[in-house]
Amino acid sequence: LPDAFLRRCIFHFIAFPEPELMARIVKVHHPLVRASLVDEAIARFYWLRSLPDLRKRPSTSELIDWIGALERGGLDLETITDRVPYLGTLLKKEQDLETLARQAQKKGRR
Repeated sequence: LPDAFLRRCIFHFIAFPEPELMARIVKVHHPLVRASLVDEAIARFYWLRSLPDLRKRPSTSELIDWIGALERGGLDLETITDRVPYLGTLLKKEQDLETLARQAQKKGRR
């Protein structure tokens, strides 16, 4: 947005939720999802957010969508632990997909 517009805005910054609060937020949107799936998905989500070169870190909304996709897909926990399925729900920039691919090569993950 242009600076002239932003000068007329009031900003309030909210700290990104810690994993415990994030789990509660997810439960509001997906109350029937298995706790083990939520826990593993949140762990992978925060790992993904920690990658240093991401241009757009996934947000709470993207996590909620991703957990819904994981549940509908019926994936087991090993699949989520070994790789990041339905990656398009979390990463929106091609450069971020490349960053994840480089990170996966370093760690032997997909």
